Amino acid sequence: MRAKIKDTFEHNLYSLPPRVQGHYGIRMYRMTGETKYANASLVDLITISDRLSFYACGSDDKDFIRTQSLKELNKLKDMPGQRAQARYKATTPHPDFMFYADILLRYASRVDEFGFTGPCHDKIIAALKAKDLTPALTDKKMIKAWAAQLINYAYWAEQLGVGSYVAQYKKAFIKAYPDSKDKKLSKSQFRNKIYGMTHFIFAASNYYQYPVDAKEFKWILDYFDKNIDRILKDATEDIVTEVGISFLLAGKPEHRVVGITQDFVTKAFSPKHQMIPSPAGKRILSSGEHRNVLAMMLLDWPEKMHPGPFFYNIPSTRADIPMMVNPKKGTAQVKH
Repeated sequence: MRAKIKDTFEHNLYSLPPRVQGHYGIRMYRMTGETKYANASLVDLITISDRLSFYACGSDDKDFIRTQSLKELNKLKDMPGQRAQARYKATTPHPDFMFYADILLRYASRVDEFGFTGPCHDKIIAALKAKDLTPALTDKKMIKAWAAQLINYAYWAEQLGVGSYVAQYKKAFIKAYPDSKDKKLSKSQFRNKIYGMTHFIFAASNYYQYPVDAKEFKWILDYFDKNIDRILKDATEDIVTEVGISFLLAGKPEHRVVGITQDFVTKAFSPKHQMIPSPAGKRILSSGEHRNVLAMMLLDWPEKMHPGPFFYNIPSTRADIPMMVNPKKGTAQVKH
């Protein structure tokens, strides 16, 4: 099954949007260490470096921040669906949050993961240190609207050394989603809770680069074990897969939840589509990449993960690194 999904996506990789190519390449590199996946990952660095050059150098301009923040809010406002509208309403009281979190933190942390700093790096760091994200990150309505994204932001801030938000967010998350009130959660809110919990672990692993401490996340792993039946019933294939991967990141490949989620994902595979189709049963590669690359990871977890890719260290990508990024200070760049 894994090989069939892999063939489906790799035969069509260059028909996918650059963002999706990058997502696939990064995760496959971290699972295999094969340098061929660095090429697809480089597409991601090129794309985000360009975005960062636009936003970062204006991060000390109040009018620029105000304009870009409004654009981001309007994007949410114009998106169809109940979830998008809930996010718009929750974010409106924090009008510049999307600029600092979903733009500056997102792009700067990704460049950092690859061992670089981007354009106007000092401006970004100064802007993020000066901005207190606590009110938005601990807002119950925000947590109810997008729990997983908020924990990403909290960890990215710590990764860049611009804020300590993880402990505050954990406290606010548990308060927003007390286990004692699980029975009152709608299916969508239960999914949001589980999705958020998986991302505590994913973010702590720097997104499949390093193992996590099972003791630190015992509260999450125990919850998944206790509630696996409802998770299988009410969660999507993506979320079920992430639950299984959470145990693998915590060094528990023999845990029963891993086998249960592997069986669930295997049954979701469609021989007709040669992939796990959408909830509507459709074969859409661009939107289905996330679901399917996670399935491959769950079904064939490596003995060790491979941090990076660090493009400067890879001969096939070294010459094509964007001119606007620089190796991080103190980062050893090994030449082959």
